[in-house]
Amino acid sequence: MADPSSYRPKPGEIPDSPGVYRFRDEHRRVIYVGKAKSLRQRLANYFQDLAGLHPRTRTMVTTAASVEWTVVSTEVEALQLEYSWIKEYDPRFNVKYRDDKSYPYLAVTMNEEFPRVQVMRGHKKKGVRYFGPYGHAWAIRDTVDLLLRVFPVRTCSAGVFKNAARTGRPCLLGYIGKCSAPCVDRVSAEEHRELAEEFCDFMAGRTGTHLRRLEQRMTEAAEDMEYERAARLRDDIGALRKAMEKSAVVLADATDADLIAVAEDELEAAVQIFHVRGGRVRGQRGWVTDKVEEITTGALVEHALQQLYGEETGDAVPREVLVPALPDPVEPVQEWLTGRRGSGVSLRIPQRGDKRALMETVQRNAQQALALHKTRRASDLTTRSRALEEIADALGLDSAPLRIECYDVSHLQGDDVVASMVVFEDGLARKSEYRRFQIKSFAGQDDVRSLHEVITRRFRRYLADKERTGEWTAGTGASDGTGASGGTGASDGTGVSDGVTDGVDGAPVGVPGEPSAHTLTEDDGRPKRFAYPPQLVVVDGGAPQVAAARRALDELGIDDIAVCGLAKRLEEVWLPDDDDPVVLPRTSEGLYLLQRVRDEAHRFAIGYQRVKRAKRFRSGPLDDVPGLGDTRKQALIKHFGSVKKLRSATIEQIREVPGIGRKTAEVIAAALAGAAPAAPAVNTATGEIMDDVEEPGKTPGSPGEPVSAGAPDDRRGLER
Repeated sequence: MADPSSYRPKPGEIPDSPGVYRFRDEHRRVIYVGKAKSLRQRLANYFQDLAGLHPRTRTMVTTAASVEWTVVSTEVEALQLEYSWIKEYDPRFNVKYRDDKSYPYLAVTMNEEFPRVQVMRGHKKKGVRYFGPYGHAWAIRDTVDLLLRVFPVRTCSAGVFKNAARTGRPCLLGYIGKCSAPCVDRVSAEEHRELAEEFCDFMAGRTGTHLRRLEQRMTEAAEDMEYERAARLRDDIGALRKAMEKSAVVLADATDADLIAVAEDELEAAVQIFHVRGGRVRGQRGWVTDKVEEITTGALVEHALQQLYGEETGDAVPREVLVPALPDPVEPVQEWLTGRRGSGVSLRIPQRGDKRALMETVQRNAQQALALHKTRRASDLTTRSRALEEIADALGLDSAPLRIECYDVSHLQGDDVVASMVVFEDGLARKSEYRRFQIKSFAGQDDVRSLHEVITRRFRRYLADKERTGEWTAGTGASDGTGASGGTGASDGTGVSDGVTDGVDGAPVGVPGEPSAHTLTEDDGRPKRFAYPPQLVVVDGGAPQVAAARRALDELGIDDIAVCGLAKRLEEVWLPDDDDPVVLPRTSEGLYLLQRVRDEAHRFAIGYQRVKRAKRFRSGPLDDVPGLGDTRKQALIKHFGSVKKLRSATIEQIREVPGIGRKTAEVIAAALAGAAPAAPAVNTATGEIMDDVEEPGKTPGSPGEPVSAGAPDDRRGLER
């Protein structure tokens, strides 16, 4: 690891002018290329105290062994030189977009004597007209098949063309009218090139002229009673319209524009581009990149523009480029695009209308592309094995942690405190093993104490199972008077059930009665709740949370389970009794797996906390009446109109409700008499005090419903 001060330029050596700089490692390989409006100010940022640098930047400057720069005249020149050097040197710390596939284009070889229509991939060739890119090659072939009856351009290879010219017989397409057969001189080279140009005009979006011309020729043929010719023209018009329907109009006024959207997280970013020509989406493409440097969305957009238009000129660069965030500064990038096109290019963020709506569609595609990339990456066996090995090496474990449990605490300003436990086996989520907990041993907000309680409960149950089967002989004792427990339907003495349900939709996780591959089973075939221990316990947090987890295990006499914590701020890994965290590389598969585990625990905890909060908001005095279900509660409210009027009703009046007998009416009256009346309801729009409180089952704050003055508001943004 190099010391940046060893190669820091002397004061006054760095010019205060635009330029491009390169960091090189000890082997003289370029590891980073950047541009700056002022080289002096930009490079000074790299040579400050290492503790003040972002971890990714810190890794770069400690890997480098030297820095050099080149002065240019303008920021546009700096942008062009930066792009050229990134392409030339492929620096490891620069943003590098990876195509998730090689996109096919519809190409017309206008550089040949007899232009050919074909599918092309890879680098673009001079003199060839390209349309697309398309998501699939079959989409190009379907479009070409429809258009060949109207524009019978050659599609055969050079070998087939020469063989047909030698034998004097055209190919099958020539016989069925889908090729003008220039190989046997049915049309001249000039006539065939004119057909190819008309084909290109139609693909470029200039469709109205061809349709009007064909319709006029069809009308003339019908007037001349050439009905067969009119029928053929009618079919040609239908084929053109069908080809046009494959790409519906999304922007009015025949707009030419490219729309770029970015979806990102801490480690990766996905870019999606929609190519709109003539108001229609003509192509789509996307990239994924590792964020190996600290970078903003505007900078990601700038790198995407460089890759997208770095080799393009003329009409390949559209008049309008719509982006989610502008580069800073935007003027050099816009001037560079204008130079590539040869005329003005507008680079802006869409604010309203059709363009804004289409940008939202592109954004959704980017988010789906990033999610799909993560899924593919997580499902790869080699990648998961490497991630587990990296975790084992970083934490000093004897073997890879095949089972990882992660714990997180969630609450809303100290209310409805809950915790989650998620399980990853062999690097994949095992939802049937998820558990959730309610914190009841104390009230208020204390994440450290909550984690200690949850981990104690989970591993006390584990020890209890081992003691019962004779595998554990130490007198730890699972039942110490607290009655703490966890698992499916397990009560902890406070009447709290640690259910096993998915925090999103409440559906059971796993199949009841079917044990997982590693879960030991009871004698009657039912799976044990906490019988299988993890090799690694991960907590969401830093040193205090890790210390609490380690203390809980030590108190139970467990010393063969590793503990670590993942702090959100800088994604640092904390170990017990260590003053400094372990910093994994930003591109580390091990860090990526730990983040997935932590994020899943956070999602599961938040989901459970929201369910409990919603249930508490919807609760009412009738919920405490034993034996009173939802149907009869709704019948009572419908009959009396409100809980306030029901509270003032007599037993005989309550009995008038269908399904309510004398005994039930007496229980209802006694329960409502003992319950404290609700605070007066307030209309939040007018401030008016309402006579009636909300109906049971209705969430306060919903449209058309009054909100109780004492009811908590929706403070979702304050959730932990």
